[in-house]
Amino acid sequence: QLQAFGGGLVQAGGSLRLSCAASGRTFSSYAVGWFRQAPGKEREFVAAIGRSAIRTNYADAVKGRFTISRDDAKNTVYLQMNSLKPEDTAVYYCAAADYSGRYYYTPPANLNGYADWGQGTQVTVSS
Repeated sequence: QLQAFGGGLVQAGGSLRLSCAASGRTFSSYAVGWFRQAPGKEREFVAAIGRSAIRTNYADAVKGRFTISRDDAKNTVYLQMNSLKPEDTAVYYCAAADYSGRYYYTPPANLNGYADWGQGTQVTVSS
């Protein structure tokens, strides 16, 4: 089971850190992705991290502002979001993909690459 939390209301230019915590699984065997869905829009890829933390993937819209990281000892993946913009407002979801045997693989950037999804956390950026 995945649980995303850490969302909230922040002014433009501010920061938030989202967390994705896993229970009932060994998180170190999984690639983890963050996605977001704004009202009336499709769910879109934000960032992902492979089993090896050097393998990361970012959407162009968040490159240089968001950083994904993982702490396998805590079974948690983080999304540090800086320089937030009103267009970052969305419900943010984390998802996991079993990457057993694929330690150095680049994590997927598409929804279909992930089998397990957590509930979302709302991020609202005011202008």
